[in-house]
Amino acid sequence: MELEFEKPLLEIEARIAALKRAATEQPDSPPSPEIADLERQRDEMERAIYANLTPWQTVQVARHPNRPRLDDYLAGVFSEYVELHGDRLFGDDAAITGGFATIDKYKVMVIGHQKGKSVDENIKTRFGMGNPEGYRKALRLMKLAEKYSLPVICFVDTPGAYPGLEAEARGQAEAIARNLTEMARMETPMIVVVTGEGGSGGALGIAVGDEILMLSNAIYSVISPEGCASILWRDGAKAPEAAEALKLTAKSLLELRIIDRIITEPAGGGHRHPSATIAAVKDALIPSIKFLRKRSPRKLLKRRYEKFAAMGRFGRR
Repeated sequence: MELEFEKPLLEIEARIAALKRAATEQPDSPPSPEIADLERQRDEMERAIYANLTPWQTVQVARHPNRPRLDDYLAGVFSEYVELHGDRLFGDDAAITGGFATIDKYKVMVIGHQKGKSVDENIKTRFGMGNPEGYRKALRLMKLAEKYSLPVICFVDTPGAYPGLEAEARGQAEAIARNLTEMARMETPMIVVVTGEGGSGGALGIAVGDEILMLSNAIYSVISPEGCASILWRDGAKAPEAAEALKLTAKSLLELRIIDRIITEPAGGGHRHPSATIAAVKDALIPSIKFLRKRSPRKLLKRRYEKFAAMGRFGRR
């Protein structure tokens, strides 16, 4: 997927690749000094572009298909992952998965939205849009973690909950609402990481946490920019204006105290530098786990209540 604002970068990279191919074909020739110059230009341009993304450009980066998915974080951040299946009521939802895992020396429960990397996988996971059984499975795993005093880590990356008729018939709204209630009073540390799209109630259904972390090029909003533009202006082409108004970037949400911390992605974003992005997430999670594990359940609940009760207040606090 080619982003319009990345075209100058891609042109430089194409020139670098061509020069390297030529050098390979002529191994006796001295290395071209132009390669080093172009690589410097690329790095400088990458930093400049990603330091000044508009909200709409951030939306495009957050949705990029090459960004790390839940499976990538499970492989790069955790070890000893054991997936658990089913909600014990209806079935097993591929769009929301989870299980026991280890990070550093800590045993945790990991839950997250699962997007696919191919057409078939995206059809199976509905692009990360959970059904009611997915949210009920997530709650079942949270309660299991609470029983054993394990921290819960939730990875959020979804356009929203699945809007199909069958999902509504099985109680989509009730499942999400119940999760909000139960997460608010869960007596174990709850950590949320928004890694891509944080869309509406579909995101919030696993996003009530003691600490909410967010990758610097992720988004988190009550509605998509296209949906907002269609409602307000009856024109989806005004999505860039809607993205600006929604304050959906990590920087805006930190200022509004909706999230607690930004995990800085490498210049160029997670889709261009997935390994470094995954490492940054791991580095951010371990201090949060250490901090929250020292808090008693009573202090966790008090702090969590005060955190969410303060959202939406205006003026000085």
